[in-house]
Order: sequence, then structure tokens, then C-alpha cells
Amino acid sequence: MKFGPIPVAEAQGAVLAHATAAGDRRYRKGHVLGAEDVAALQAAGLGEVVVAVLEPGDLGEDAAAAAIAAAMRHRHVEVKPAATGRVNLHAGAAGVFTVDAALVDAINAVDPSITVATLARHATVEAGQMVATVKIIPFAVAGELVRKVVDLCAGREIFAVNPFVARRVGVIQTVLPSVKASVLDKTARVTEQRLARSGSRMTAERRTPHEAGAVAEAAKALARDHDLLVIFGASALADFDDVIPAAIRAAGGSVTRSGMPVDPGNLLVLGHIGQTAVLGAPGCARSPKENGFDWVLDRLIAGLEITAADIGGMGVGGLLMEIPSRPQPREAPAVPVPPKVHAVLLAAGRSSRMGGPNKLLALFQGKPLVRRTAERVLASKAEAVVVVTGHQASRIREALTGLDLPVAHNADFASGLAGSLKAGVAALSEEAAGALIVLGDMPELLPADLDRLIDAFERAGARAVVRATHGGKRGNPVILPRALFAAVAHLEGDTGARHLIESEGVDVVDVEIGIGAAVDVDTPEALRTAGGVLQD
Repeated sequence: MKFGPIPVAEAQGAVLAHATAAGDRRYRKGHVLGAEDVAALQAAGLGEVVVAVLEPGDLGEDAAAAAIAAAMRHRHVEVKPAATGRVNLHAGAAGVFTVDAALVDAINAVDPSITVATLARHATVEAGQMVATVKIIPFAVAGELVRKVVDLCAGREIFAVNPFVARRVGVIQTVLPSVKASVLDKTARVTEQRLARSGSRMTAERRTPHEAGAVAEAAKALARDHDLLVIFGASALADFDDVIPAAIRAAGGSVTRSGMPVDPGNLLVLGHIGQTAVLGAPGCARSPKENGFDWVLDRLIAGLEITAADIGGMGVGGLLMEIPSRPQPREAPAVPVPPKVHAVLLAAGRSSRMGGPNKLLALFQGKPLVRRTAERVLASKAEAVVVVTGHQASRIREALTGLDLPVAHNADFASGLAGSLKAGVAALSEEAAGALIVLGDMPELLPADLDRLIDAFERAGARAVVRATHGGKRGNPVILPRALFAAVAHLEGDTGARHLIESEGVDVVDVEIGIGAAVDVDTPEALRTAGGVLQD
């Protein structure tokens, strides 16, 4: 592949390296220039453009990424279509992710232009969660490099999602005079919550004295009818021959390992009675906060064998204590607080296809379109609304008189959509978990449509992009999670949310909201059809 500036006259078939404007036309990075594009660039006075030119034997970024992804062997993993040189791979089921790290390293060593990134080995994943991505860095890569990667993948499983299997779990809690019944009750509830994520359930519970004999008797009885036993000791493990490991042996079982290099979770015990795995739970497992107990529990429920050496190898990355970024709180709130979605109303465009009049000031049933849209956003569940102005900013503000909406002005509105997105998202408060991006020229959009998108965002845990669709085709509005706000700040030119979603590889939830997602008014004909009247 050749990369660099070339005369526009020679650019047909080349791939644009940067977003480029030619009069009213905007060409995105990665656009393949056709004859009409070359003519438009020349007419706009451009003498040269920076492009990538494929050479014989090269594969374009999408074709290369798709070929590598197709060569990979994996289980319970869904491969998404290639876009912008990237193929994302998602979990086909909830479970535990395993990966051949040596194979991933070997692929990444072939050439810097080819990259594979995955979740950490033994990460717990949800169905639909992205577990890996193949990304081609330049616009094209030599075909022989792709063939090397394909050959490396032959006959080897690179990664897998090991699905959870619903297990029957028996629980034993030992009792001392110092242990309150409320603590035991809470432990049972927390354990049931932990098991629920895999479809497993606690089918029996026994409370015994904190003595090896009593625990052994209960464990031997429960092991016959359960896939897994969990034992909570009233007193923490103090010795490798303490009550829980001694009870496992007394029941005719074996102890695989006592103690683990994960904190919290140091005092875990793993053993077996017959075919039934037995977990001596550390005290931290009485809390819902992630700890070493979760790591072992999830692997067992996913059917993965765990040896003493496996537990001994958990030390690197095993320091979990007091890490505020961990997603699970120490205590779940009594009433979940829904994530706050703030709206960004984009009203900065020049309406260039209207031939002069500003479409946002067109009257719909006697009301300016931008005001009609703003009122509908205000009537939705959105926590707050900020309006982005640019072209004819004073007239837009006048049309919104009385609504008392904060305004973010995009002085660079002529360069394209990216500036307005950046201005709007930057103006949102710190409490915004998501940004509802609403175009000002969508006359059929209703508050109920916006509420459906916000509800879907809440159900997705405020982590996914939520996109409106109509008839199976993507449209607008879209909700961007806070995790993408930093990426918005790097957008340039006429690049919008669609490019951001594709390039960042985030999960996307599509929500069918009806005609409101599809009707915008970019031309005089479309505006008249929708019932609008242009104003000078």
C-alpha cells in the first residue's frame, strides 16, 4: 500500500486518508474516491489529497479483518461484520472467557498493522458482551501477512466462552454463639443473588455447629444430591487443618487447596466429595462485592477444572481490595438509582440543501420546528436538555424564547457535525450517564419515542449505545454512554455518532420506535411533505 499526497486527477479508486470537503460535499475518512468525487474535488479547487493506494496483493482493511476473524476457531462466540477495519466478536452466552494467550501474542507479532485484543483470561461475561476484536491499523495490508495469521490460526482454538450451566447448590453455614441469625440470613440471600447470574440456585441449606464432625455429616448428605457445596464458617480459616478442610476429609473427600493469593478471598478452601465440588467460602463472600470466591465459583459453574496450580497462579491481578472502579458495590442500594440521561439538541446546521431558508425555523402547525422538537424533548424522561447553536444562532435562540434552555454555541458549525457533537457533550453535567443526541429537524419524533430509548438505556446498565430504528433500518436519535464522551472530543469534520459507534466497538442496542426515527426534512420537498412551511 502506498500512502501520501497525490494529485486529485490521479485519485480515482484511492482511499481518502482524512475527511475532506468539496463545496457542500463532505467525504469521510476511508471513502473510496470515484470519478464523480474526483470531479467535485477538482471543481472545488483542490490540487491534491492524502490517500492510500492499494498495490497488487493488498487486502482492504475490512477484507483483511474479516479473513482473519473467519480463520479463528472459537466456541460460543458471535462474529460481527467488518467495519472501519475492525471485526468485533461477542459472547454467544453468559459464562467464563478462555483464551490462548500464546496464539494471540503470535498473531500480534506478525506485523503492527494486524492487531487482536481480548478480555482477560477467565473473565466472566454476559451474553452479547464483546470479548475480542480484530483491528487492521492502516487502510490495507499485504495479503501475505494475512495468510501468515490464517496459518497460525489453523487447528487451534484461540478463545471460547464456556457457558454457565445451571447447578444445584447446597449451602452449609456453621454457627457460634457470636454469630447472629440475621448475618446467616443475609449470607443466604447474597449467595442466591450470586448464583442467579448463572441460572443456578440454592436448593438446600444446613446450619450446623462450628465443628468438623457436624459439618462433615451435613456435607456428606448434601453431596449426594448437589453439583456444588458452599460452606460458610462462623470463624475464619486459621490453619490448613481447621474445621472446613478437616470436615471435607472426614466426609471422605479431598482438599485441593486451602488459601489463595487473592485479596479479598485469601481464606478460600477448594475440595471434592466424590464428584461434587466443595468451596469453603472466605468471610468476604458474605458480601456481594467481587472477591476471589467469585473467580473460583464462576469457573466451577462453567464446567472448568480448577487445580491447586490454577489457584496459585491468581496472584497477579489478584489484589482487588479497595479498588473503587470495581463494578460491584460492597452493598447493593436498597432502591436502584436509574442512570440520568441528558439530551443534546443539535440546532447548528446551515440547511444547505434548502437553498437559503433555515429549515429549523420552518413552521409546523404555526410553531418553529426547532421549538417543536425542543418541547418534545422537554416532555420526555430526559433529565436536562442543552441546545447547540451555530448558523443563525440568534434566530434559533429567539425561536426557543421562554423554554429557558442552556445553549452551547458551536462557532465552527460550518466544518460539520463533529463540532456540534463536541460542544453539546462538553456542556453536559458530570451526573449525565448518557447523552441523548437529538437532531432538530425530526418533526415526527414524539416524547414517547425518546422515553423508549431511555428505558432501553437503563436496561442496558447505561453501558451500551442505544439507537432508534424504523423498519429495521437505523435512524435517529441515539444515546451515547458516558464511556464514549472522551472519544467524542476527538471527532473531526462531518463525522457523527455512527462513525464513533463503529470505530469504538461498543455494544449497540437497536430500538424500533416507528416513523419518528426516519423522518427528517433535508430538502424543501421533504419539508413540505412533512407539513412544514419554510420562512425567509
